[in-house]
Amino acid sequence: MSVRKQAAIRLQSLHEGEKTVHELEAEVFARGKALYVRYIEPKLGPHQGETRTMLKLSEDEVKIIRHGEVESEQSFMLGQRLPGFYRSPFTSFQLSTHTQRMELVVDGMSGRAAWEYDLYVFEDYSGHFSISLSIQEDQES
Repeated sequence: MSVRKQAAIRLQSLHEGEKTVHELEAEVFARGKALYVRYIEPKLGPHQGETRTMLKLSEDEVKIIRHGEVESEQSFMLGQRLPGFYRSPFTSFQLSTHTQRMELVVDGMSGRAAWEYDLYVFEDYSGHFSISLSIQEDQES
């Protein structure tokens, strides 16, 4: 069984000049050579349901899996265009990501990741995104 630790994460997204920053509590654990980060997304409105997110950080790939109000999967690998999907109560579509930059540094249950990608919905270009994630293990857990 994996040792699970509490951590503070800072997730920053930049899209078309608009920056979004979330500072959240998360659970982290290692399995094999991958570090997993699990957290509950902040609700954006009073009627929004809960969405649980799992990030898998491995040697050359970042994968985001969301369950709950939103169901989605996105994968990021440098130089690759990878398929994914998005489903919510309001819409559903296929998507893909083409990653141009990726940096990943993991030290135990802490670390940081940064990646930039173009998002395609169906086959149409939807925008360029820049994401950074920092993970700091809670030393008291």
